[in-house]
Amino acid sequence: STSSRGLHHLVYEIVDNSVDEALAGYCDHIQVFINPDNSITVIDNGRGIPVGINHKAGLPAVEVVFTVLHAGGKFDNSAYKTSGGLHGVGSSVVNALSTKLTVRVKSGGFIYEDRYERGIPVMDLVDGLLPVVGKTRETGTTINFLPDDTIFDKTRFKEDDVKSRLHETAYLNPKLTIIFEDKRKEEPEKVTYHEPEGIIGFIKDMNHSKETVHDVIFFSGESEGISVEVAFQYVNEFHENVLGFCNNIYNSEGGTHLTGFKTQFTNVINTYAR
Repeated sequence: STSSRGLHHLVYEIVDNSVDEALAGYCDHIQVFINPDNSITVIDNGRGIPVGINHKAGLPAVEVVFTVLHAGGKFDNSAYKTSGGLHGVGSSVVNALSTKLTVRVKSGGFIYEDRYERGIPVMDLVDGLLPVVGKTRETGTTINFLPDDTIFDKTRFKEDDVKSRLHETAYLNPKLTIIFEDKRKEEPEKVTYHEPEGIIGFIKDMNHSKETVHDVIFFSGESEGISVEVAFQYVNEFHENVLGFCNNIYNSEGGTHLTGFKTQFTNVINTYAR
């Protein structure tokens, strides 16, 4: 949408791509900045978006990801076993909805850069490849984008919304550290999210002000390549709060995984009750 919800979804799409690198075991650090001009910068230490030529399109792979729908790693079964969002759809749509977008990729000892204006590439390629703007021993991707104010109703990001989503993501990825910084304020706000207890810590945080009946119960398992983690805790109040996530994405309307969990959980309780 072009509402505030759609505006903030731009951030989540780019962050989710970095989280996919974490899920694949290649990234453990993500930085998210809201800059003074209200643009967003997302930096990760993953492998970096591929910079070589995509032979099907005849363009650098980076440029394909940011300009062609369904071109990202999530549409190649070998690229990501688990992923959230729609990598390749998300990146190209964020690009199209931004006044300007810059991507820098650290890979193979070099730093490559590409720039776009309203989704259109504006940098000249060098022998068909992105220009090299520096050298480095690091790897990763940096993306900066400024939402298009001719498309969105409002373009000012709400820091609390962004922080809430980032904190939630940290709970779901206990090995990941996410740093948020709002540079629009006179005294920049900086928060680090790292939750080594994972969803156990999530439950503890949710119930910190409530009278709990027992410690958090946690279990996990895998079946047919699908990993599942569950944490729960009863409290002294007549209110049920069940949150379901699939591939790091919150499912506000539930889904088959939540229905299945509730059914099996009820069966277990009834068995022991007898």
